[in-house]
Amino acid sequence: MKSIFPPPRIRRLIDLKGQEAQFLAGRSSRFREALQVLRVALEFIRGFRALHFIGPAITVFGSARFKEGHPYYKMVHLVGRRLAQEGYTVMTGGGPGLMEAANRGAHECKGYSVGCNIRLPMEQAPNPYLNKVVHFHYFFVRKVMLVKYSYAFVIAPGGFGTLDEMMEALTLIQTGKIYDFPVILIGKDYWQGLIEWLKAKPEHEGALKLDEVSSLLITDDPEEVISKIKEVTMGFGLKPFDHRPKLAENCL
Repeated sequence: MKSIFPPPRIRRLIDLKGQEAQFLAGRSSRFREALQVLRVALEFIRGFRALHFIGPAITVFGSARFKEGHPYYKMVHLVGRRLAQEGYTVMTGGGPGLMEAANRGAHECKGYSVGCNIRLPMEQAPNPYLNKVVHFHYFFVRKVMLVKYSYAFVIAPGGFGTLDEMMEALTLIQTGKIYDFPVILIGKDYWQGLIEWLKAKPEHEGALKLDEVSSLLITDDPEEVISKIKEVTMGFGLKPFDHRPKLAENCL
């Protein structure tokens, strides 16, 4: 009996819009897979070229679903302002919500604001507060860029995507793949339950040790965020941009 290749389930996935959906849709022809690898490589190269000169960046992860006026939006907006005041580039996923809040805070203080936007079937438009935006088809390429050029990670409240990005950063630190950069969770009420669960279950059962990530911090205070980032980054000689003469009057 003649085999059907690819099977119907895989064919349906291949028909999905988007290069990443096709890439992850299981086995396909060798020629198609070679083309997919080439697309991935080209996307990496494009990301490297676009982000090489952005300066010392701090990545802010957070939900696209918390809009202006929400207390979390206000908190992240202030963090973005303070990072810009200290000369750091503020980098996010480039979308709306809390990503917009961080970019907006930096933009209003004439800091450098960068977005790594992901192309989705339901299009995620980049927010309007970006000095530079890079568009990606592949989530995993985008995530590499958000980690590669960052010296600290600020984790604002979010959902599956934010949790994935946070755990990726923590895993890379725990396994020694990147330096023990600060991982700062803002929003104590939002994150405290997760920290308590990590202590009560995974740490208690021996699956992890939270002290393996010594720069993990949970806070509601934007000044504590800045203090922790400066403490760690200045420790290895990082020099943020000195753009204070260009700061807007309301950011001095």
